[in-house]
Amino acid sequence: MQPLCTRDVVKIWEIGQTQHPLDRALTLLTTACPEISPHAIAQLSVGMRDAALLLLREITFGKQLNCFADCPQCEERLETNLNVADLRVIDLTQPQQQEYFYTFDDLLVQFRLPNSWDLATIAGYRDLEAARVHLGKQCFIGASRKGTTVTYSELSSDILTRLATQIGACDPQAEILLDMTCPACGHEWQLLFDIVTFLWAEIGAEAKRLLRDVHTLALVYGWREVDILAMSSMRRHIYLAMVGE
Repeated sequence: MQPLCTRDVVKIWEIGQTQHPLDRALTLLTTACPEISPHAIAQLSVGMRDAALLLLREITFGKQLNCFADCPQCEERLETNLNVADLRVIDLTQPQQQEYFYTFDDLLVQFRLPNSWDLATIAGYRDLEAARVHLGKQCFIGASRKGTTVTYSELSSDILTRLATQIGACDPQAEILLDMTCPACGHEWQLLFDIVTFLWAEIGAEAKRLLRDVHTLALVYGWREVDILAMSSMRRHIYLAMVGE
């Protein structure tokens, strides 16, 4: 994986304007990991994908993350400073396990973890229960009870719920919950941290800042966008400071 350069940031932001968040995540990783095929990246479990995005964020923008959240009780704006290490729960150097087995009473179930393609199939669902059932069916490989094959449609609602819980437990990076406490009213709640949304917001802010720099320097010096973006951050800032003198 390589950090995103200024041209990458602007290109990714432009491409992502018409993309679904799922596709934006893949665009980010395919740009940063040209040695890995887009097909292989799309097959990463959601947790492995998010761990890779955390690493990309770290090598591109640094370890510290500045997060904001509104208290759901009193609407107080909270600011939280996090470190990438605080959010990383899996080791990217370890190969991704392809299949899992779990025993529910006398039922042996074989399953895999959801990937980006699986999430794409439920992107349009409004019924959360229907989405959960469909996702479970996508990840279900097989089941047996005392040597007899059991199909997905034969699984009870209790087994389906327990299977969904087990899938989540096997992919802990896919759902990171932050414990929040409001200093104003004392309300406590858990906030879902979504690295795709967080990183995309940073990409957008950085791309717009870079384009403003391009506009200023091109207007004053007549330089091309590609040459301005190829400059080091230090050189670009020095030129901008001289323009403002």
